Amino acid sequence: MSKELTSRAEDYSQWYNDLVIKGGLADYSAVRGCMVIKPYGFALWENMRDQLDKMFKDTGHQNAYFPLFVPKSLFEAEEKNAEGFAKECAIVTHYRLKNDPDKPGKLMVDPEAKLEEELIIRPTSEAIIWNTYKGWIQSYRDLPLLINQWANVVRWEMRTRLFLRTAEFLWQEGHTAHATKEEAIEETKKMLDVYAEFAEEWMAVPVIKGVKTPNERFAGAEDTYCIEALMQDGKALQAGTSHFLGQNFAKAFDVKFSDKNNVLDYVWATSWGVSTRLIGALIMAHSDDQGLIMPPKIAPLQVVIVPIYKGEESKATIDAKANEIIASLKALGIRVKYDNSDNSRPGWKFAQYELQGVPIRLAMGLRDMENQVVELARRDTKEKTSMPMEGLAAAVAKLLEEIQQNMYNKALAFRNENIRTVDNWDDFVKTLDEKAGFVSAHWDGTAETEEKIKEQTKATIRCIPLDNKQEEGKCVLTGNPSVQRVLFARAY
Repeated sequence: MSKELTSRAEDYSQWYNDLVIKGGLADYSAVRGCMVIKPYGFALWENMRDQLDKMFKDTGHQNAYFPLFVPKSLFEAEEKNAEGFAKECAIVTHYRLKNDPDKPGKLMVDPEAKLEEELIIRPTSEAIIWNTYKGWIQSYRDLPLLINQWANVVRWEMRTRLFLRTAEFLWQEGHTAHATKEEAIEETKKMLDVYAEFAEEWMAVPVIKGVKTPNERFAGAEDTYCIEALMQDGKALQAGTSHFLGQNFAKAFDVKFSDKNNVLDYVWATSWGVSTRLIGALIMAHSDDQGLIMPPKIAPLQVVIVPIYKGEESKATIDAKANEIIASLKALGIRVKYDNSDNSRPGWKFAQYELQGVPIRLAMGLRDMENQVVELARRDTKEKTSMPMEGLAAAVAKLLEEIQQNMYNKALAFRNENIRTVDNWDDFVKTLDEKAGFVSAHWDGTAETEEKIKEQTKATIRCIPLDNKQEEGKCVLTGNPSVQRVLFARAY
């Protein structure tokens, strides 16, 4: 184990923080609760963003951009939404600074530059977007309206953790308008499927698709659908949400359309989003005590080549062969780096790229060239092997696919081993305390019981799985009749 990293067993939270900082993903900023995403972390986000963006466009959505600022009156229009986010809002009240006459060299807010109406820095964009949609939608011919934006939002969090919960974060938010309830619900579920496909196929993170309880719904939604993932410490993480908003926002902002019979009605709405919190999920689902482990499909670097040489002459010989290999890898679309810098020894480079989770490391020296082989190390299993230079690019491409699948299989096995069924309160508490993971248990369907369980155990209902089977049972806390099990867990 690297001496630089805290182990998971010693302190899981510190292990996570160590990985984010020392793995070069992000850094703390001068603004409390905000983060700086470093180039390596941003390259990871770009790969995730680009794939999701393609999937959104493949399902008929277009990108737009809406203002960062939301007039307070618009924010208040949908009461449930405003109430739900009120405690997390940052508010702009003034627009100018001036020199402080009592403190030379210091600035103060100019009291004469007070805004006529305060502006909310968006915690989410429904208000500004639905106010805009009012001018865009008149007829059924304008529907469906399928818009996504890539943006930043601000939620004034008191307890923050890099990527998982920060005052400002990056995300995408889709906002769609439809002529019928059925079409809007279909859209909500379709986008949930997109998120699940991305999490499993690209992030190699298995997820459970479900619907939230009324207590856990997005403020202003009729239904919230979610994907839930399980981290290595047994805690759940909500990896994405898709909301059926009904006509709530349309009524709040008076967004109507005339149907084919020229009858006016309110449109039906959805919203859906994932954020940079997915990077936190990626870290905690796969990484180990030596560092990050990146799924090849979205890894900033898929292959790194490290030469082992003595003297400039041998370096030049190895460089020439490495450039041939790099060209063949790039021809297959593989993201590769050749690290022939002379400021660090090969052993240090090996440890650094292991820490950063690069899926495949190739090492080559003069003896390897004589034998026409390279040493290959795969990050997921730490296996090392000697591989012929002939046909190397194709073999590496195939191995990257194998690593991607292996990472998913490992995470899936862990998740499935950590879903436990319990039927009484003692076992429920014991399982949460000793084994964690998802606990499948009966619940009587009341908000009161849900809240009591949360108060006593800090576990929440993560979701009611979409494929849930109906079965008679008794609530794990109250003993009242129940028609199905739900998934509980402690969560991030």
